[in-house]
Amino acid sequence: MKLAAIDIGTNSIHMIIVEVLSQQNFDVIEREKEMVKLGAGVFATHRLSDRAFDTGLATIDRYVQLAEQVGVDQVITAATSAIREAQNGEAFLSQVARQTGLAPKIISGREEARLIFLAVRNSIALADENALVFDIGGGSTEAVIGNRRDVLFSDSLPLGVLRLLDMFEDKGSVGREGRHVLESHIEFVAQQAIDQIRELGFDRVIGTSGTIRSLGEAAYRAAGGDALRSVNAETVRLKDIKALTDELLETRLANRAKFEGISDKRADAIHLGGILLVKLLEMVEVKEIILCDASLREGMILDYLQRHSQEVPSFPPETNLRDRKAAQLVQKYESDWPRNQHVAELALQLFDQTQALHGYGEFERDLLKFSALFHDIGQFISYRKHHKNSRYIINRTNPRGFTDEEILLIAMLTRYHCKSAPTKKHKRFKALSKPQRQIVQTLSGLLRIAVSLDKTKNQRVKSVSCQISKDVLTIGVVGTDNLDLEIWAAQRDRQVLAKALNREVEIQYFGHSPAA
Repeated sequence: MKLAAIDIGTNSIHMIIVEVLSQQNFDVIEREKEMVKLGAGVFATHRLSDRAFDTGLATIDRYVQLAEQVGVDQVITAATSAIREAQNGEAFLSQVARQTGLAPKIISGREEARLIFLAVRNSIALADENALVFDIGGGSTEAVIGNRRDVLFSDSLPLGVLRLLDMFEDKGSVGREGRHVLESHIEFVAQQAIDQIRELGFDRVIGTSGTIRSLGEAAYRAAGGDALRSVNAETVRLKDIKALTDELLETRLANRAKFEGISDKRADAIHLGGILLVKLLEMVEVKEIILCDASLREGMILDYLQRHSQEVPSFPPETNLRDRKAAQLVQKYESDWPRNQHVAELALQLFDQTQALHGYGEFERDLLKFSALFHDIGQFISYRKHHKNSRYIINRTNPRGFTDEEILLIAMLTRYHCKSAPTKKHKRFKALSKPQRQIVQTLSGLLRIAVSLDKTKNQRVKSVSCQISKDVLTIGVVGTDNLDLEIWAAQRDRQVLAKALNREVEIQYFGHSPAA
């Protein structure tokens, strides 16, 4: 069984697609996020802006198309604070229903808190202790106390980063007086809930949501910690979050994203999130917080599974030593061998048709082939940072039939098949020789496009046809059905190849496959 959960949040619209393994267990096979900022201005005007309305609608429509093409059995939706409070929130959901066929529902703040706790409880071992969970969203902050059996307290506070942002006319420095006003406002709004929390008692504090995870990771890095493979279950000290917040408050908007762990799209309100988180932790008198990477959408899946039945999946085998070892490794880590073969075929078509530009031979062609076959085996460990997990598995298992240099480069290519581009800022990439770095830059660019051209995992793209001109590489896509999502994904991931080949890269639809 495959399920999708779409979380229509105030700051971001998220979707996860999962393969159900059991009532409490699932694998995330697709994760999408768009920082639409539906709530921008809502708490001042009480209306979704035209921009947010249209962008939100287009985002959900794209998510539904992807879910359908992946073969999802059920799409679950939940809308939160911005939709709850916008005068045109119901009109937005009505338009979503008309355009996508979904029946989206607005959930209460308390229900949101309950679902978030389900997700946290499934990600952090709670034993017999009580945990206090904070989730800072765009429009509200959910506070929950519970243990592995029960939810003991839940509340939704009208405190969120976009709501706080609406208190200020610009996105610049808050200033000492503004900070004092903000802290007093937070204390006033949260005091009643905090009194109940202290009366009930708790053993530790867990933080989820993008705002808390970003602040936690950035504070951890700023305090001298190494880059985290996963923030889940990592502990961050209040004093480090405080120090980071002080720095953010002194930093201009344009420079806030320069802090490790903070993205451009969070830069406008992350300093306000810092003030809010610090104040809440001070009010409950703790000195640290545990980070959790699960949130509302995972809770929506778990809630659905508690009330429905589920199924389990299955798998396939392969002739020369290297191919046989590759097939064994892919199947051991429960990846999709036929699908990865298809990605490899697309990657090799791209390699062969661009050889006049890169000049590589059989050695590099084999590197590309096996990196395509192995690219997603890291999902066996976790979907988050699966590209790095794939590199880890390849280095650790050291499959027979490959030289040390091949293992090194194949592992590096799987690491760069998505997310950040190769850069000398990454120590392992910098440690490669100059020719090796060029190989990784070029082949990872080809691999990214091949993976994107199977975005729906349905092998809709059957072949590619490359046309090379003086300044542009045009990649023509031939396949079956609607290929808009595949082309969109490839366009989004083309820059690594464009930089490696020193020319523009365009992805275009070239028509239906003759077999269609």
